[in-house]
Amino acid sequence: MADRLKSKIAIVTGAGSRGPGIGNGKAAAILFAREGAKVLCVDNVIDRAEETVGIIRSEGGEAEAFAADVTKTADCDAMVKAVVDRWGGLDVLHNNVGVESRFGLMDTTEEQWDRVLNVDLKSMFLAMKSAVPALERRGGGSIICVSSIAGICGHGLTAYASAKAGIFGLVISSAIDLGPKGIRVNAIAPGQVWTPMAATRGDEVRERRRLANPLQTEGTGWDIGWGAVYLASDESRWVTGQTLVIDAGLTLTTK
Repeated sequence: MADRLKSKIAIVTGAGSRGPGIGNGKAAAILFAREGAKVLCVDNVIDRAEETVGIIRSEGGEAEAFAADVTKTADCDAMVKAVVDRWGGLDVLHNNVGVESRFGLMDTTEEQWDRVLNVDLKSMFLAMKSAVPALERRGGGSIICVSSIAGICGHGLTAYASAKAGIFGLVISSAIDLGPKGIRVNAIAPGQVWTPMAATRGDEVRERRRLANPLQTEGTGWDIGWGAVYLASDESRWVTGQTLVIDAGLTLTTK
């Protein structure tokens, strides 16, 4: 157990995994706890959150599970109330909820568009609004929003790329708004990370993704989680409104 986040209180949304393995949110929650934070693990399926909490507690960390649909204001408010009631405050909000849509403009339905924008972008806006008063009462804190390199170069992913690019705008504008309150707001843009959400695509796709980046190595949820630890910690005290790209250099190769 290290102490980069000692005495900090964190919410991690999307803290469970949809299948076996470690996704971005689960990795962040586990690493936050290993670094000394108390973590509210939030997922819309309570069993997924409880699995992450079980891992954290088995390692001697402190965590609680909470079920919420973060596309709803009432659930976001309840999530923040739960963490404040349990531990007395909030220092870090890690927004990690997201769904995919792999269709281009003409093949994207209105229903698909609404679902992706609702889950991937609106949820972060609502969670941030709910969390800000609690963060402000602690004298400031850190908000981290997980986007994607699809927001930079999302060819053929109309709804998904639009939502992920929207996160960059949300982060920049919110960093300016919240800076005087001592609240930092940053984004992480993962590359083609192999997570439970990607695991249904098969070994051929997995190998192609690995070879696509200049390092020719496979990223995991842990790589994204360590980026979140940095942005949650006081090591990044002078960093706000930025996007941390974690992609093994993949965006350098796109045309």
